[in-house]
Amino acid sequence: MERRQFLKGAALGGVAASALAAPAIAQERKEIIIVSTWGRDFPGLGTSAQRLSERITQLSEGRLVTQYFAAGERVGAFDVFDEVASGNAQAYIGADYYWVGKHPAWAYFTSVPFGMTNTEWSAWIKFKNGQALWDELGAEFGLKCLPAGATGTQAGGWFNKLIETPDDLRGLKMRIPGLGGSVMSKLGVSTVSLPGGQIYENLVSGAIEATEWVGPYNDYFMKLYEAAKYYYTGGMHEPGGGLSFGMNAGFWGGLTDWEKALITAACYEELANQAEEAIANNGVYLNRLVNDHGVQVESFSDEVWDAFGEASEEVFEETADHSPLAKKINDDFQAALREEGRFMKNFEMTFVNQRNRVLGL
Repeated sequence: MERRQFLKGAALGGVAASALAAPAIAQERKEIIIVSTWGRDFPGLGTSAQRLSERITQLSEGRLVTQYFAAGERVGAFDVFDEVASGNAQAYIGADYYWVGKHPAWAYFTSVPFGMTNTEWSAWIKFKNGQALWDELGAEFGLKCLPAGATGTQAGGWFNKLIETPDDLRGLKMRIPGLGGSVMSKLGVSTVSLPGGQIYENLVSGAIEATEWVGPYNDYFMKLYEAAKYYYTGGMHEPGGGLSFGMNAGFWGGLTDWEKALITAACYEELANQAEEAIANNGVYLNRLVNDHGVQVESFSDEVWDAFGEASEEVFEETADHSPLAKKINDDFQAALREEGRFMKNFEMTFVNQRNRVLGL
């Protein structure tokens, strides 16, 4: 190529690049008020939410300015849904299964009993029908939601007595939200849904006798070991724990394509980051719970798991009967779970189980 032709091409390329960049540069600054269900600086959940808020401003080079409010700083933890749906704030970060009282299908966009792991759930949301169904549900409430975090398979919970048979659950007062709470209710548990910031005081006072929260990393800093010594490994209620960046639909609709792409990218980044952070820290803090605080790690018996399974079937039937949309979401979720689960069993789980056997883990 001659020098003149090269310079001409380079100039045209520069003009094209400037044209692409110009809309971003010309954008006016927009403020995003974000409210959260998590406490300020709380390790894991809280720090993940704060990180996402900061990342949106960083990626936008200050054109999207976020103002973050932790639970209780602007509204209560369970008031963030209405705050955003009404337009008083632009977005919330939280767990959508908190809203099952508004519509039971919200549970599928956090986690459901015997449901998807983080990897399976993310695949359903991003590459199957999950996001479209989430959009359909959110539209009924004036919301647009994106996946923005994941906790990994959560602990079965903290108990002040051993749970050896389903009968040991009867009459127990336990904090457990979502459809997992519905399963427990069918087994005779008196369930309540409390914000994270109220769990410790209720467990210590005896107002509740058991609780689920997240996993060793998050639970360690809640000091739940001071009130309950029996800590159960992976539970049926929350195998994935996907989190939501829920936006006011009018706000989302007023964003440019560039702004929407940027927010989506930030959410997807934090979806991976939080899950990986949990994996990096859970083993460390499980050791501390056991070695430093005398926590006794237990696993539910097959008899208890079978009781969970029977109760879950009833809960899913009742959820699907709620409305045509609930049935549509449940049916699609269950079909994707079985398709993905069969693959996971034969490939991922085969390898992990054999690796752990060989390594003596």
